Amino acid sequence: MENQLQIYNTLTRKKELFEPINPPHVGMYVCGPTVYGDAHLGHARAAITFDIVFRYLQHLGYKVRYVRNITDVGHLENDTDELGEDKIAKKARLEKLEPMEVVQYYANRYHKNMEQLNVLPPSIEPTASGHIIEQIEYVKEILDHGYGYEKDGSVYFDVVKYNKDFNYGKLSGRNVDDLLKNTRELAGQEEKKNSFDFALWKKADPKHIMQWPSPWSDGYPGWHMECSTMSSKYLGDRFDIHGGGLDLLFPHHESEIAQSNAAKGHDAVKYWMHNNMITIEGQKMGKSLNNFITLNEFFSGEHEALDRPYGPMIIRFFMLQAHYRSTLDFSNDALKAAEKGMNKLFETYNTLDKLKASGTSSVDVRKYEQLCFDALNDDFNTPIMLAHLFDLSKTINLVNSGSQTLTQNDIIFVKDLMGTLLFQVLGLRDEREKDDSQLVEYLMQTIIDLRLQAKKNKDYAMADKIREDLEKLNIKLKDTKDGTEWSFV
Repeated sequence: MENQLQIYNTLTRKKELFEPINPPHVGMYVCGPTVYGDAHLGHARAAITFDIVFRYLQHLGYKVRYVRNITDVGHLENDTDELGEDKIAKKARLEKLEPMEVVQYYANRYHKNMEQLNVLPPSIEPTASGHIIEQIEYVKEILDHGYGYEKDGSVYFDVVKYNKDFNYGKLSGRNVDDLLKNTRELAGQEEKKNSFDFALWKKADPKHIMQWPSPWSDGYPGWHMECSTMSSKYLGDRFDIHGGGLDLLFPHHESEIAQSNAAKGHDAVKYWMHNNMITIEGQKMGKSLNNFITLNEFFSGEHEALDRPYGPMIIRFFMLQAHYRSTLDFSNDALKAAEKGMNKLFETYNTLDKLKASGTSSVDVRKYEQLCFDALNDDFNTPIMLAHLFDLSKTINLVNSGSQTLTQNDIIFVKDLMGTLLFQVLGLRDEREKDDSQLVEYLMQTIIDLRLQAKKNKDYAMADKIREDLEKLNIKLKDTKDGTEWSFV
């Protein structure tokens, strides 16, 4: 099938035909997590979005080198103003751990969550702390070209000087003159020429627990520096796709573009892609707002906003029901609807094995291949593709009921198409048989709630009967001040 993939390029603000720099090879860099806490739904959206891009490009026959970094140093508490402590160093200080203990612990948990979500591992997963030497060399290049300055052991990027030769703000639409007028002066930033100049290298306070020697001071690299450095190291000075969440567009990605131009004299990235945010009641979900639900909490159901556990594939399907560039609002009802829709497609796929073939087909099922791939080629439009699969599902159910007919070849065609799309491209897994533990937990909670209601209604005979019947199944109930607990005996 001819490749007609169109990608929305944030840089040009339009959809463009995807034409790799060096086909059939594709280089893709995606900003990974800062590993100082458990992954939440926002992290899952970025990971799943670019997992679909990775999977689909491979399906089209491209050889993709997918680089997704781990940020383990240099990401300060305030992204925009670069104030406060390093996020990982702060966590390490509070928990009295080595910073790399914090990094390893949360990186392991992130990888476990990604595996649960069936997100393919990247080709390369570099860490910022593992590329300090390369980052120092990159800072030297920027200084050599006159777009940085050193002050008291720290090195900053000169945004105003850079903007005279290039365009700082072309990705985010920011204007340097407006930044000059509207950016407030902040305590602790007196050494900068302008408050919006960003750090390439920061001199460390003697008490800072993560620091490395450099020509300027013992310190650590700025957050933006790692991505420019590691993307060029593993993908070259020009590569195809750079992805990440919309919240990284400014200042992180804007500053990456500036660093690339300052060091190399040209843009590094051909297509910039950004997934939109997850919201809860219209507010962005994130650690900074403390309104996030971790993936582990979704899988266990142990969060006050959740009325039951939701398995990883429910979360994945929920994400795919919205276009990656649109906001996605969390609710229990939306997750339940996603589960129902996903199970319907799985049932259809399994029904294909039981269909009775006919000598003729009364419906055209082959048109769905073009419809589904047209949707995917339109900037990875998974909701439209799923809508076509649901239409196909209705057709298969009509065949199953005997009101329509399909030949054996058409049945095989549909089975192959649905299998390719559901499991290879969308990365779904039919885990319903594996979810027995979650099902038992859910059913037990329902039984406990029914017993509690019986006691409230003073129907003690029913409450006792529930307890006794469960004991026959070797299930023991224990009433505590925090509620009723159950266990196998």
